[in-house]
Amino acid sequence: MILVALGANLPGPAGPPRDTLAAALARLPAMGVTVARRSPWYRSAPVPPSDQPWFVNGVAEVRFDGPPEALMDRLHMVEADFGRRRDGTLNAARALDLDLLDVDGMTRAAGPVLPHPRLHQRAFVLLPLADVAPAWRHPILGQSVTALIAALGPLDGIMRDPDDTGGAVAPPPIPPSPAP
Repeated sequence: MILVALGANLPGPAGPPRDTLAAALARLPAMGVTVARRSPWYRSAPVPPSDQPWFVNGVAEVRFDGPPEALMDRLHMVEADFGRRRDGTLNAARALDLDLLDVDGMTRAAGPVLPHPRLHQRAFVLLPLADVAPAWRHPILGQSVTALIAALGPLDGIMRDPDDTGGAVAPPPIPPSPAP
């Protein structure tokens, strides 16, 4: 199972953060990345706390035939298409952030690091991850997503978007066959 986190707290070319995240998911198939399903959207306070706008976050299960480096390159291309510029500023506000969380339980110490090195510390990743993959276990820590969420303590500053349920992503329609 391949898991990707999505987040945004600034408007992007597609509009408000939620619309930008949906547009980024819609862009992935053109990059060779199939979106199988996504979590509901969550709203979360910036981490660390700041005066930035709240984020919209989610997790998607995707399919990709290739190494993690190639997938990460595609995710970065989509970010760039939506105006993301990586200037080295940590925790900056952004119109789009796509993070590779896990690739079939693979562990790697470099380029890209897998699993994502901070995913177990972030409610805005773990809660939507639990919606998409409730049986997922951290490949290094061995803990279930439920145990990781419980270890976070109070879940202040995050809430599920009540207007969204997530779920399967519909495949593109099959074009009609040409008339004989």
